[in-house]
Amino acid sequence: MQLSSRLDRFSEPETLKMAKLGRELRSQGIDVIDLSLGEPDFDTPQHIKEAAKKAVEDNWSHYPPVAGYPELREAVCFKFKRDNNLDYKPENIIVSTGAKQSLAMAVFAVVDTGDEVVIPTPYWVTYSEIVKMAEGTVKLVRTSIDNDYKLTPAELEAAITPKTKLFIFSSPSNPTGCVYSKEELKGLAEVFKKHPQVFIISDEIYEYINYVGKHESIAQFPELKDRVILINGLSKGFAMTGYRLGYLAADPAVVKACEKLQGQFTSGATAVTQRAAITALNASLDASLAMLEEFKKRKKRVIELLSAIPGIRLSEPDGAFYVFPEVSSYFGRKDGNETISNADDLCMYLLNKAHVSTVTGRAFGEPNCIRLSFANSMEKIEGGLSRITEALKKLQ
Repeated sequence: MQLSSRLDRFSEPETLKMAKLGRELRSQGIDVIDLSLGEPDFDTPQHIKEAAKKAVEDNWSHYPPVAGYPELREAVCFKFKRDNNLDYKPENIIVSTGAKQSLAMAVFAVVDTGDEVVIPTPYWVTYSEIVKMAEGTVKLVRTSIDNDYKLTPAELEAAITPKTKLFIFSSPSNPTGCVYSKEELKGLAEVFKKHPQVFIISDEIYEYINYVGKHESIAQFPELKDRVILINGLSKGFAMTGYRLGYLAADPAVVKACEKLQGQFTSGATAVTQRAAITALNASLDASLAMLEEFKKRKKRVIELLSAIPGIRLSEPDGAFYVFPEVSSYFGRKDGNETISNADDLCMYLLNKAHVSTVTGRAFGEPNCIRLSFANSMEKIEGGLSRITEALKKLQ
């Protein structure tokens, strides 16, 4: 059976792979603590669930518009004005089946074969793979833990060439949790001003999970706004992962291109989800802020426990719900006959010996780290890190 060579261009997400391996062990009766997936453990807020129920009762069961219901696109515009002081019109908005689809449509809309796409590392695993699917050329720019994994203007300037078509980054970041300040974004914006051919995808899905203050978007700089493609959605900030609702804000020409693509792939996002999303975006953010307070407590505890483990270096996250410890001091160590050569080995060791699932930093472009999610209960977090601590003690 000869399948498409396209499948060889990209890899399965390491995050999903580790979750799958964890489920396999769990099916054997093994108690596995999952610190791998970025899924809030909270239930969807009640007022959003009620809106979804009402949508079912009101028979929102027919094909929705490809770009989204007009009321939802208006709600997205309202959210941008309320939360970010950004002025968009419905023609600037398209709604998709999750932020991942929004990202994919954006990349396919602007990247041609051979176009160069600059991605600072560490980065979310899907960025590079979507670029490969679009036949673009991935150009990774490695950042440093000493600068909290944030790209500097000088590093950006050095990375851009005449072939560069697109830049992709996230703030707050998955996997590092780093958050760019307004001044840091302004420094990057000054570089982009000199390169008008470069589009900028800003992934802001973790916007509401911010531990240091107000979220700042690179779209706030007027000279860049027409080239910025904002990606956001309801999964993280509203605990609506299973609803699958993402959205994109961009120049109308980009939005129309994404609509053309989406019309062939999926058409419109689920009608009931869209009606629930209207309520989510227009209502108070009290439920999201309550989740943030719980994440703050978990982050504090994770930092305390990880900081007590010898040989681990940390950059404390300012957003999202991940820690990304540097663990290379454990490379070359052994547990009996088993040698830990790299982060992949360490993650498999922790899964098989400690029964805790994590994700290798190699998947995010930083081979000396692993990612741990604290989108889990405090009990699971403490139990998982206790197991990790004991397992690492056995490596000599």
